[in-house]
Amino acid sequence: MASLKIRSGTLEDYLYKDERNNISKVVNKDKKNAKYAKLDYQVIAYKPDKNLSLVKINLYTGRHHQIRVQLSNFGHSIFGDQKYGKRGKGKQIALWAYYLSFEHPITKERLEFKLLPENKGTWRWDIKGDV
Repeated sequence: MASLKIRSGTLEDYLYKDERNNISKVVNKDKKNAKYAKLDYQVIAYKPDKNLSLVKINLYTGRHHQIRVQLSNFGHSIFGDQKYGKRGKGKQIALWAYYLSFEHPITKERLEFKLLPENKGTWRWDIKGDV
């Protein structure tokens, strides 16, 4: 993802899923079957030599390709995203779910899972502390 000039913020859009072509796009809220999508983003680090940002995303909604579509629409597609972006052609998409938490449906226990990618290749950031 290229450098974000605004280091943190919220993206709120309406997304429409095109089932036939397996893509989603940002549309006007009045479009039939458009669904509200919201996420927060925070730039954790920036590599000026590669013009890449490491960005933490917090999802409020879980729409089809939501992160990919909203960031691309915002002008900052994800590196390696062949469907919604233009950077990193032929590379694996640099999208990683490092943290997940939810309430167990039966026990009501809060379950949390956290795993950062190996610090190599696209994921080499050399960041100190908790992301």
